[in-house]
Amino acid sequence: MEIFLLIVVVAIVLFGNSSLGNKITRLEERLREMQRTMDYLKSHSGEKPQDVEKITPKPVETPVTRPEPTPEPKAVIVPEIPKPEPKIEVEQEKIPEKETVSTPERVAAFAMDRPAQPTPAPKPYVPEKDWWERFKEKNPDLEKFIGENLINKIGILILVLGISYFVKYAIDKDWINEPARVGIGILAGALVMGVAHRLRKNYAPFSSVLVAGAISIFYFTIGIAFHDYKLFSQSVAFGIMVGITAFSAFVSLSYNRMELAILSLIGGFAVPFMVSTGEGNYVVLFTYILILDIGILAMAYHRKWLPVNIIAFAFTMLLFAGWLKGDLIIEKPHYAGALGFAFAFYLTFIAINIINNIRQKGAFSISELSVISINTFLFYGVGMIVLNDWHPELKGLFTAALSILNLIYATVLYKKFGADKTTVYLLIGLTLTFITLAVPIQFKGNNITLFWAAEAVLLMWLGQKSGFVSYRFASAVVHFLMLVSLVMDWNNGYLSDKPIEMIVLNPIFITSIFAMLTMGAVTWLLLSEEENVSQFGFIFNPTQYRTYTLIVCFAIGYLSGLFETAYQSYKYIANENSAAALPITWHLLASFGLFVWFSKKSGVVLQQFANILACLNIAMLVFWFSRFPFREHLEYIASGDYSRLAFFLHYLWLAILIGFGIGLYRTNKDDAKSFFTEPAALWICAFLVIFVSSSELLLHTYLFSNTPVTAADYNEIFIAIYGNDIDGIKFATAEEVIANVRTQVIKSGFPILWGVLAFAFLIVGIKRKARMLRIVSLVLLGITIVKLFVYDIRNASETGKIIAFILLGVVILVISFVYQKLKVLVLDDPNSKKDENPA
Repeated sequence: MEIFLLIVVVAIVLFGNSSLGNKITRLEERLREMQRTMDYLKSHSGEKPQDVEKITPKPVETPVTRPEPTPEPKAVIVPEIPKPEPKIEVEQEKIPEKETVSTPERVAAFAMDRPAQPTPAPKPYVPEKDWWERFKEKNPDLEKFIGENLINKIGILILVLGISYFVKYAIDKDWINEPARVGIGILAGALVMGVAHRLRKNYAPFSSVLVAGAISIFYFTIGIAFHDYKLFSQSVAFGIMVGITAFSAFVSLSYNRMELAILSLIGGFAVPFMVSTGEGNYVVLFTYILILDIGILAMAYHRKWLPVNIIAFAFTMLLFAGWLKGDLIIEKPHYAGALGFAFAFYLTFIAINIINNIRQKGAFSISELSVISINTFLFYGVGMIVLNDWHPELKGLFTAALSILNLIYATVLYKKFGADKTTVYLLIGLTLTFITLAVPIQFKGNNITLFWAAEAVLLMWLGQKSGFVSYRFASAVVHFLMLVSLVMDWNNGYLSDKPIEMIVLNPIFITSIFAMLTMGAVTWLLLSEEENVSQFGFIFNPTQYRTYTLIVCFAIGYLSGLFETAYQSYKYIANENSAAALPITWHLLASFGLFVWFSKKSGVVLQQFANILACLNIAMLVFWFSRFPFREHLEYIASGDYSRLAFFLHYLWLAILIGFGIGLYRTNKDDAKSFFTEPAALWICAFLVIFVSSSELLLHTYLFSNTPVTAADYNEIFIAIYGNDIDGIKFATAEEVIANVRTQVIKSGFPILWGVLAFAFLIVGIKRKARMLRIVSLVLLGITIVKLFVYDIRNASETGKIIAFILLGVVILVISFVYQKLKVLVLDDPNSKKDENPA
């Protein structure tokens, strides 16, 4: 073992000495070259450069020789080819002028230099140099190399070999017992250390190598004394090695050599393995590692040696991770100890990476910020792993506590120590990250959505104030997470079996409104921004994102109101058709408000969207929503449950329908290319008026002519079909009653209504001088007459026939009279021949 120790020491010394000798030789060569350059400059400082004198006479000669181009134009006129010759002429004339004007010989000098500049020459030289030539270049003075570099290495090697042979011989002969052997090792290390101390000023690199050898001798000597000779107990050996580590750290600071600090660090982390007995006392191990890291902290206060910090961090994390992996699989893991030491290491390395910059008020490097981030996330990972098996209910609280710690760091560094903003914003980003994670971990339901909604606004505001582009992208990501969480809240709230107690003032609806407001807040924050920003290859366009947030804001407001009204109405109203009237009303009001807002905006796209929105709502109202009052009445007739909510609200629907129509007319009346100014639009509008009027007549007739059915009204056929299904019998009977009323209205009421509408169309067409509308009136009148004689006259009641025929006849006569009366104003007016539209 002693021979191995001596060989290791010799190898370290030789390696350090060789590299040291090479460095010294290179430095001396550079000094010689600098001395030669200085001597040359001193010797030629009084001479004038001759190149300038040689250059000055040549421009005088050039204007004398170059006037020759003046006779050339006469000779150039002769050739038969016209175009190429003048080009040659111009070139020949311009070249001499440029040469005479420019500073002459320097251009030529540069021109001569450029052909010589191509560097194919080094290519053959590099491979041709063998090791001997390279050696002679580095060591031109062979005598000096042998005397100063080679001999000392050979001497040290021979001396160490001789001593090692003597020691080995003495040990084999039992001249030196075990304590003496340890003493010899310590004495040898001390001698090497003494020599290193003597050479520390004039030969600092060589001294550092000797110190490294001495420290290695001390470590190996104490390790051998403990393991092989059993001269010390574990605690004594441990204490001695700690002292060696502290001494080596002190020497590295005194000599200001980072290499010695790294060596001390490696030796310090090797100590537990050197004195280990396999018992696995983790408290002692991590207490020592923590003390060692605190020593690195003290060293970091005086020296900014980032590699030392990184190596200490890597070794600590590897040791702790290796222990934790094995500890978690035992029967009783040490959860509290693991979390406690992890927190201590976390705080220590946060301090190690910031203390020197705080002391010197310097800027943090990327490496330091990376270590801070990695340290934080590793501690968070350890905490979550431990708490997942120990106390899962505390994981969210642990995450929130870590975010608060980072916020405290940022506040203290910025306010008390004036740290750079990059570090402060990094810590704020970590704070926001852990807060974002804490909410879904600790809470459930709408609390997550509320927090993420507020955080998205905070990130956008922080991005504007700090100028950090990444915060804008983080805001967009968090807002997306908020939307996903909001959809989950809607699903878990409105579609679950658990009832929502309060109307409007319930957590789901309040969360939806808050999410909508945060979208509006982000839109407001981006109103003053127009320039795009990019990071990590992604582009943030504030104009487009502002548009997206505004659309999402409207969408959240619309859907939240729709879901709330639908849920609450179906919960408290028994009649399903009456309950459906409330969400329909919300939809129409929201759509009409959006239509009005878009109609007032300039832009073709918004106008077209407003037109499409109005047309869709008109179609849904006429052909779908208008059926709910009829179904409500049917259910009332069948069951006797009085409910007229859909019927009363349908008046509001009609008002919204009229509003859509007026809005379309005002928006498109001046656009000659719009579809709404075409004749087809007039026919569609007339059809909708006829359809809605007929529906209203039918609905009001039902309302005033029907009463709930009773057992006396049951049809024997229905009793035979449905048997004991009383509800089926009631609905079948009610449908039959309504069908009878519907037939009477269609045969008697519709002809009168359509005649009145035809008359109204005629009056409006005459007043607005709209020929197409008058044609619509005549067509409707013709359809009514045909229907009257083809369909209505069959199986109609006598009273209905009389009323229909008399009233329709009166309407037709009035229409004819109006045509005759206003013939001069309408038919004979030359302007009326031109087809005019009321639109």
